[in-house]
Amino acid sequence: MITETVIQEAAGEITRRAAIRIPEDYRSGIRDIRSSEQGQLSCFVLDTMMDNWDAAVADQRPMCADTGLPRYYVKFGNEASIQGGFVALERALRRATADATAKIPLRPNRVHPLTREDHNNNVGARAPEIEYSVEPDADWLDITTVHKGGLFGTDYRMLFPGDGWDGIKKMFLDTMIQFGRRGLACQPAIVGVGIGGSKDTCMVLGKQAACLRVVGDRHPDSEIAELEDELKELGNQIGMGPMGFVGSSMVVDCHIEVAHTHTGGMPVSIHSFCLSSRRAVVRIFADGSSEYRTDPNWFTPYHRREEVE
Repeated sequence: MITETVIQEAAGEITRRAAIRIPEDYRSGIRDIRSSEQGQLSCFVLDTMMDNWDAAVADQRPMCADTGLPRYYVKFGNEASIQGGFVALERALRRATADATAKIPLRPNRVHPLTREDHNNNVGARAPEIEYSVEPDADWLDITTVHKGGLFGTDYRMLFPGDGWDGIKKMFLDTMIQFGRRGLACQPAIVGVGIGGSKDTCMVLGKQAACLRVVGDRHPDSEIAELEDELKELGNQIGMGPMGFVGSSMVVDCHIEVAHTHTGGMPVSIHSFCLSSRRAVVRIFADGSSEYRTDPNWFTPYHRREEVE
């Protein structure tokens, strides 16, 4: 049985790792786009980013002054057992967030939206966010933390079936241009696209596509995978690079997730992660041992299933 203490310790550790160490898949993606970037200022930004990441690891300090909004994605093995149940799990994650804010330290970014009250620990009403999924034939618990900025880098539109795939491409280009021109995102970034579902589902899918898939991963549906490649290429052809400077390295990768939707509509959401692509994962086994990694493996075949079991 997995205990609350084990969960809290593991959550604290992945929070520390996410804040300090960039996942290797994202670093590799940055190295790839740096090799083809020609813009002088864009090259300078990319080189400085990588130097900054090395300094963060050497000093064991957060890689960015704005440490984002810590959130958690929890995948339960269907046979997993937690001492104290879901209440204990959520209590452990909230305590881990508060402790990490003081010890790492993280910037206390969470405030009440009206009074602006700040508890100085990134914990408050519905914060940190916790989202759940389940996986059959397993007794482990996967916890992923993502530290994503909470201001910009998101757009949503209700398209219609007649807009088709070209409508999605047009929205993607319009959005990426606005992100770069108006400083609404922190490029270069992993960009997630949610297509379908209801409006709230569409928004959740897009954010998860940006934050929970690794650079180089492709959707198992070949047509969706082809669109991912095309959108990445389009995003890097608009003439903008890091921080909106002239360049060709705005999109490190593009990930698409879909959900069946109402026959009359085609909702689309677009989400930009940021150049501090912060995520870390722990798998806690039934005996209390832990294994750390950076690939959330959130979108499993079971998670994407379409059939009636």
